Amino acid sequence: MTKTASISVLNAADQAAAVYQSQEALLDVSGVTVQYSNGRQLVTATYRVDFSIKSSDRFVLLGPSGCGKSTLLKAVGGYLQPTEGEIRLRGKTVTRPGPDRMMVFQEFDQLLPWKSVLDNVMFPLVETGKLAGRAARDKAMQYIEKVNLARVADSYPHTLSGGMKQRVAIARGMAMEPDILLMDEPFAALDALTRRQMQDELLQLWADTRFTVLFVTHSIAEAIKIGNRILLLSPHPGEVVAELNSPSPDMHEPGWQTRLEQKINSMLFANEEITEKAHG
Repeated sequence: MTKTASISVLNAADQAAAVYQSQEALLDVSGVTVQYSNGRQLVTATYRVDFSIKSSDRFVLLGPSGCGKSTLLKAVGGYLQPTEGEIRLRGKTVTRPGPDRMMVFQEFDQLLPWKSVLDNVMFPLVETGKLAGRAARDKAMQYIEKVNLARVADSYPHTLSGGMKQRVAIARGMAMEPDILLMDEPFAALDALTRRQMQDELLQLWADTRFTVLFVTHSIAEAIKIGNRILLLSPHPGEVVAELNSPSPDMHEPGWQTRLEQKINSMLFANEEITEKAHG
């Protein structure tokens, strides 16, 4: 890359950053502590977590198993109420689930087995009264085509592979065109090759539609690939360790991904060491 081209890329990056910083937050999570009972004791899943998400963010919650990532995602979805703090979407406090937040889970059985692919994707559109009849069908088919499943639109879930089922779940969530798509380790149960393919397809889908996603994972490599922003959470209870920005593809240098993985790993490991010493 020539010096002139480098300056041009830097100026474009600076301009994009300035525009991004000027945007208002779509989702605000402020001082959120979530506790629940496991039948024997009160468990603190997350402790005073803060973050905000802007429109078109690919925001990733990253941390070890048991750090409260999924619990926090369910609280954003309105399925759990914070013990402390507040979650606001477009300035309104989240108190219950709603069609402005659609969830995609890890499990393959999240589809209705007695409905076809098309009917599964249409289901929330019709049930919420957002669309009906031909309009619902057309909207569903639009997103089924986006995930490359038009050929199996009339098939039933038991005939689909795990990856195809997850594509249907993603199409169902996106067809509602929610403010934010919530994804709880959606590719964790897939084999390595399918998982990589699904990650690529999700990024292509994002490039086509610029939807906003809050994505949970415990894979550092997946977080770096999927996210433009990554929130690191400590081991149980989940507290914010750091928030990192993934560099723009235009600014990537050789070895950037390895260096970022090492940085994240050391930050999480250092936090674990501190926690062990504190409780030792």
